[in-house]
Parts: sequence; structure tokens; C-alpha cells
Amino acid sequence: MKLFGFNNLTKTLSFNFYDICYAKTPQHRRDYIAYIDEEYNAQRLTDILTEVANIIGANILNIASQDYDPQGASVTMLISEEKVEAPGAEGVHDEEGEVSGPLPDAVVAHLDKSHITVHTYPESHPYQGISTFRADIDVSTCGRISPLKALNFLIGSFGPDIAVLDYRVRGFTRALDGEKLFIDHKINSIQNYIASDTRDLYQMIDINVYQENFFHTKMILKEFDLDNYLFGTGKKDLLPREKKRIKQALKKEMYEIFSGRNIANV
Repeated sequence: MKLFGFNNLTKTLSFNFYDICYAKTPQHRRDYIAYIDEEYNAQRLTDILTEVANIIGANILNIASQDYDPQGASVTMLISEEKVEAPGAEGVHDEEGEVSGPLPDAVVAHLDKSHITVHTYPESHPYQGISTFRADIDVSTCGRISPLKALNFLIGSFGPDIAVLDYRVRGFTRALDGEKLFIDHKINSIQNYIASDTRDLYQMIDINVYQENFFHTKMILKEFDLDNYLFGTGKKDLLPREKKRIKQALKKEMYEIFSGRNIANV
């Protein structure tokens, strides 16, 4: 497919990743938040997003990262499809004079539709003992590069209990004869781009609006082992009645997140 001028299509892949656990005591809940803050601090998130940029073949122009008090972190990267020359920028050029690393703040205004962002939201409920970690990720590109290439890497990096994925192609580009092209690749489901061994682990639901080039997939792990959801407490340390109550509370939390609605207690 030959285009007239630059490919103006904007492709955005958005994630919500969720990790759920039960932390029995207030100290366990504080320890869980501290663990998540350390495990997914701004530097770790920067490393993940840098690899995403490498996978999709994008060039990083600028990185902004922040760890928050009391918890959470965020990282934003501006990216480009092609290498960008920045005369006068020190320490970022290779031997051929092209950019080989992040650019100074002066170039932030040069792009407004190519970026990668992540924000984290760890939280804990003081009464029920349920603690959750949510990571929101957006990979937005324009041009030939596709964020779908990084899909399996991101799922593998977070190993979520639940994932909510949106993929949207916006705008149009033109063929040589002037015909508008509203998408430049075939897709009927985000699931097509998820590795088969990963698909086997999850129950998935699609909501796709093909005429709008909008694709939505929700994923929840099929298998449930209580030991994988206890933080600071082992299953052997719980009474049978406790195990049943905690399992019910965890599953209720997971299905509420998966369905996007509160479920009444029965």
C-alpha cells in the first residue's frame, strides 16, 4: 500500500492490569503496598516502557517519571517513528549525528500523538483485607509502527489476574490516488495478537465495534489457587471457615472488576 505523504493514522492500545490479594492484618496490608511500590517503582516502569519502545520500533524522545508519596508511580515517554535530529543537543547523538537517546525538554512540543504512559494505583481496603494493584498503560503511535507488537511483552511483564484491553485506530491517511484509508491492517479481535499459551490461561470476552475500528477485550485467569492470593499469610495458617470466606471475598472482588459493576452479597 503506497501512501500520499505521512501515515496519519493514530493507533492506541490501552491496558488496565489488576493484581488482587488478601492481606489479613493492617501490617500485611502496609507491607503489600510497600512491596508493590518497590516492585513497580518509576525506574522499573521506565525499563518496561523502554523495552516496549524497542519492540515496536519507536525512538524515545523524552522521559518523565515520578514516584508518588504515599504510593504509586507514573512514567511518560514521547516517541517517534523515525529518528529525529536535534542540532545542539549534547550527549544524545551517535557517530552519524542522529539521535541515540532521550532528547532535552525543548522537543516535547514537537509531538502530541506518539507517547507511552503508565500510572500505578495500589490500594487496600481497611475492613475486608482485600488489596489491589492497578496499572494503567497507554501506547499511542502514529505512522507505520504498531503498539500491538508489545502486547505479549506487557502481559508477561505484569502477569495480571485481570486485564482490560482497548485498541483504537483513529483518523485517516491517503493512498496515492487520494482515497482515504481509515485503517492500514487487518484485525477482528485483540485476541489475534495474544500468544496461544497466554490465551489458554484466561477467560476472555470481546466487545468490538468494527465500523469504528474499536476493539475491546477483557481477560480473567481461569485457575484459582488461594495460595497465590495470600500476602503475609499461608493457607495452612487459616481455619477452613476462614479459607472459604477469603476465597469468596477474593472471587467477588475479581468478578466485580472483570464485569465493571458491584455484585450484591448473597
